[in-house]
Amino acid sequence: MRARQGGLVRGVGAVACLTTFAVTGIGTVLVTRFLLAWAGYPKLGGGGRLHIAHMLWGGLLMAAAVLLAVVFLGRTARLGACLIGGVGFGLFIDEVGKQITDEPGYFYRPAAGIIYLTFVLLVLLARLVHRRARRAPLTAAQRTANAADLALTGITSGLTRDQRRDALRLVADSADPADRALAQLLDVLPDRAPGPADRLRRTLIRRERALRRVAHGRPAVTVAVLWVVIEATVFALWSTVALLGGGLDGDPQWGARVGVMISAVIAGAFGVAAAVRLRRPTDDPATPYRLLRRALLTDILCGQVFKFTVAQFAAVTELGLDLALLWIVAATIDRLGRQVRPAASDPEGRPADEQAAPQTTGSR
Repeated sequence: MRARQGGLVRGVGAVACLTTFAVTGIGTVLVTRFLLAWAGYPKLGGGGRLHIAHMLWGGLLMAAAVLLAVVFLGRTARLGACLIGGVGFGLFIDEVGKQITDEPGYFYRPAAGIIYLTFVLLVLLARLVHRRARRAPLTAAQRTANAADLALTGITSGLTRDQRRDALRLVADSADPADRALAQLLDVLPDRAPGPADRLRRTLIRRERALRRVAHGRPAVTVAVLWVVIEATVFALWSTVALLGGGLDGDPQWGARVGVMISAVIAGAFGVAAAVRLRRPTDDPATPYRLLRRALLTDILCGQVFKFTVAQFAAVTELGLDLALLWIVAATIDRLGRQVRPAASDPEGRPADEQAAPQTTGSR
């Protein structure tokens, strides 16, 4: 029998949980800001003097998420903890402006940039976990633990066909007695029809495949190149004129405006280089798209932090377009990469076609 070692075990659904937490938190911040602005930032109590900060509700929801995760077993509890914790974290971080300044701080202008940077770091963490999962396959003990986790879900609520297949794949061809026992247990667990989360996942996969076909077209790439170059040029010129013309004198956010200018210049340089490489193809057809990706990432990871500080949450619209174009560029790089190397399965057992597909833990 294989010796089992103690310690933390990486979960197959970790990336989906982190993504769910981050997306829920982002949605909570945007909805909260919209509702507060629509209602005129109301207060409760006599004469409007009492204000119950929604940071308190955020803390309560994060505590509820922790309790849910430690009291109940299974993936359903973890998904619930991610959703509730994401809402709580969104309410918490939305009032960060009150905690970092002595001013009447809800409207502290750098707060929007800080909130944005916080979620950028969360998304980068999810990407780091995903990359590590692809490069470091699960150990035998980790595969057994994840199969047992799915079996636990099956005991309480049954398994869908996909869940049973994924769990059996984790312990397939293993001579370990524990794995053989798990395989027998998985075979006899009751069936369960796909739930709303499972149907949503399949719908998202179909939608993504359809969008990929659009992204592979030349018009989509042309739009991406033009947007990067034009956006960077406009911001760089506007910031430079304001700086040299004295328009930033006395502006409390002049540092953020300079940051916008610098990031725009860097992104524009990458964008122009990408356009030149597209006109003059090299041995590696993916090179111009990698340059374009660097331009978009420069704006998303650096420039947008300063833009949220300057423009507040009005920068969300531009961010959404940047993310859509980044997805188009990433899809193009992925397609070009598949043309030069055969598809392979990832360490978690999913086919290459599904590696970039949206994931959700569903009701597992």
